[in-house]
Amino acid sequence: MARDEGGGSPIEIFGQAVALTIGTLLPIMNPFSTLPLFMALTPNAEEKSRRRVALAACVYAFALLMAFLFLGTAIIDFFGISVPGIRIAGGLIISVIGFRMLFPDMNPTAGSGQSAQHEEEIAFTPLAMPSLAGPGSLSVVVTAASQIKGNHPEQYQLVYAGVIVGMAVTVLIAFAVLRSAGPIAKLLGPSGIDAMTRIFGFLLIAIGVQFLLIGVSDFFGLTQAG
Repeated sequence: MARDEGGGSPIEIFGQAVALTIGTLLPIMNPFSTLPLFMALTPNAEEKSRRRVALAACVYAFALLMAFLFLGTAIIDFFGISVPGIRIAGGLIISVIGFRMLFPDMNPTAGSGQSAQHEEEIAFTPLAMPSLAGPGSLSVVVTAASQIKGNHPEQYQLVYAGVIVGMAVTVLIAFAVLRSAGPIAKLLGPSGIDAMTRIFGFLLIAIGVQFLLIGVSDFFGLTQAG
């Protein structure tokens, strides 16, 4: 079997790309940290509805990762966006969601059309972005994309395939974790979920503020370095 310049067979290169992608991306994505948020945003949803939201969130997250894998560098360069800028934007989004959870609307309006729209809204923001495919995950993908051709000039397509498979496996793991929200919600009950929603809302505000601080710090660090 043909080997590349690094001394590895195509199967080994593909396997290493898959394993490295999962090992790097899964801890940063951390679907277990998204699980309380998912439960808090779907407190009274039926199991079928939760499954739809979880699937949509994971599909959106995978689409974002794919977009940044192939177009991330071009998008960032074209719009002049930096990773600190992405962190600050993510922090603002997380903070707004946290405030909504900490101080919920006491007179929500119901309706099937509104329910479906709500599912789509929370599936993309904040579940897919910035929870699953947040600044950390996207920056890892962009960094990997910028290094693949340089590190594997002969078999970079194989490495790209391994990275894509690794991202798909990571997202499937995230979907499996979010699917476990139903049994946990039944165990907690309405009052437990309400308490958890407010607690996690406060934590989200703290996380959002931390994202903002890190983004501002990184921005000034880049400015001084430049």
